[in-house]
Amino acid sequence: MNGQKTVRIGGASGFWGDSKVGAPQLVDSGGIDYLVFDYLAETTMAILAAARARNPAMGYATDFVDSAMAQVLPEVLRRGIKVVSNAGGIHPQGCADALQVLAESMGLRPRIAVVEGDNVAALLPAMREQGVRDMFTGEPLPEQVLSANAYLGATPVARALAQGADIVITGRCVDSAVTLGVLMHEFGWSDTDHDRLAGGSLAGHIIECGCQATGGLFTDWQRVPDWPGIGYPVVECAADGSFELTKPPGTGGLIDSACVAEQMLYEIGDPGAYLLPDVCCDFRQVRIEQMDAQRVRVSGARGRAPTGSYKVSATQLDGYRCAGLLALIGLDAAAKARRTGEAVIERTGRILHAAGLPPFTRTAVELLGAGTLAGPQGAGGMQACSREVLVRIVADHAQKQALEIFAREIAPAGTSWSPGTTGPSLGRPSPSPLIKPFSFLLDKALVPVCVRMEGAQTGVAVRTGGPSVLNTGPASPPAQPPSWVDPHEEQVELPLIRLAWARSGDKGDIANIGVIARRPEWLPLLWARLTPEAVLAWFSHLARGPVRRYWLPGTASMNLVIEQALAGGGPASPRFDPLGKGNAQILLAMPVRVPRSLADGVR
Repeated sequence: MNGQKTVRIGGASGFWGDSKVGAPQLVDSGGIDYLVFDYLAETTMAILAAARARNPAMGYATDFVDSAMAQVLPEVLRRGIKVVSNAGGIHPQGCADALQVLAESMGLRPRIAVVEGDNVAALLPAMREQGVRDMFTGEPLPEQVLSANAYLGATPVARALAQGADIVITGRCVDSAVTLGVLMHEFGWSDTDHDRLAGGSLAGHIIECGCQATGGLFTDWQRVPDWPGIGYPVVECAADGSFELTKPPGTGGLIDSACVAEQMLYEIGDPGAYLLPDVCCDFRQVRIEQMDAQRVRVSGARGRAPTGSYKVSATQLDGYRCAGLLALIGLDAAAKARRTGEAVIERTGRILHAAGLPPFTRTAVELLGAGTLAGPQGAGGMQACSREVLVRIVADHAQKQALEIFAREIAPAGTSWSPGTTGPSLGRPSPSPLIKPFSFLLDKALVPVCVRMEGAQTGVAVRTGGPSVLNTGPASPPAQPPSWVDPHEEQVELPLIRLAWARSGDKGDIANIGVIARRPEWLPLLWARLTPEAVLAWFSHLARGPVRRYWLPGTASMNLVIEQALAGGGPASPRFDPLGKGNAQILLAMPVRVPRSLADGVR
């Protein structure tokens, strides 16, 4: 980058359970200065909370120690590569202790730093007395919680690196902080360098999901070569906050500006006010340029002061859940599958009533293979012609005993009701704890943050001032694309996928779909057709709305945010797709009216 200092960061993990090939691939490439890992989704925090409830030594992402670092720790230290990871989950010191044991078994002595302070469970009684409620549902904070963790920022990561840490382990922090903390340390950015902080946060956001930046989940998946050998992302970052995305030489995957644009829009809300602990980001004027086949340049992120609050993600035990799966084969498979699911629930409900047990708190029957997930427009004649359908039958209950009864009543469907009933296993599913997440805002001044390394603890000063979260709209009013005027010619319909790329994600019960026009001049047309009303109607089988949309002129894109779209979202949702991963694919099938002349020019 013009001969100026460049910091090269490899993103080795996008979630707990990502492939073990990422870390060695990036380390062996010789092309990185830092290796960062992101493990923590809200669902993951719920899993970790349940794990620590069973075993107090657990509560961290074990893959980081047992798989990733077990493979690369000697080479990382030999090459001088620094490591930053949020694998600590709800027990970062436990993660550090396990890593220390691993290192000692290899005869190594890395300097391991732990960022502490995100655990705010002790503050909940006071918050409850103050009447704090869930920021999405408005429900009061529960009396009993499994965990409560604030989303910390990047400042403590930068402090730990400045103290000479070889490896930094954090608990709950925003996903992009593991990257931004590196850049704050390397470039000496202060907490008021808002534009640079926004650029560094965007770099972290692009690589925080691993291969989603290098061809993973790309709309044009057919163009992505060598899936088994897909390259994990590397960002080469400059002091002004701009960066270039690439991947290790000789790896599969695809470096493409449209894929990067999809990832920028992934799991965000208002792109003009993307709130992080360190900075309020504005991505509307971001520019994404294809430099060559192996490199994309990203610049133009803007920032302003963050709010004075942390978002807190907490979990509670909300009873138990059991889910069974059956396959139905033959004529009328969809109708047989649905009737089977409903019969299992009705029969079990009668048994519970006879036993004096309360009814289920929630049930769900979903079909896979009949087009029902895509909605009425997708199911159409598919239900009539589908000859193989999976039915998923879900029940929630306050008592595990009730769900053990439910589990016993699923397998009898194989002999009692529909012909063609089978499954990969007709064994009984096991009830599991139902973990419910809830979120609220907490004054940063109430959250002391520190770095612990080699027995010493150092406090980290975090700027606590800032505007109220209610006053963090875009610095400039959200403009709209130029108006679209239909020409006086024949109109025809094309599926949206012929006109746009799209990717979808989630935040609790909110789904978002980023839509990027394949040609910038088509965005006004797409804006005219993808109205909030039209989008909500297309998702009427899944979402209650409302739908908000935002325009990003720098990338000829829009972000659609759909509320009450995921049946509670994350671990609370009983759906096949609780995270809304398929919503973009559903939307891309939507027919869009276009002028005949435009349709004739579409490949």
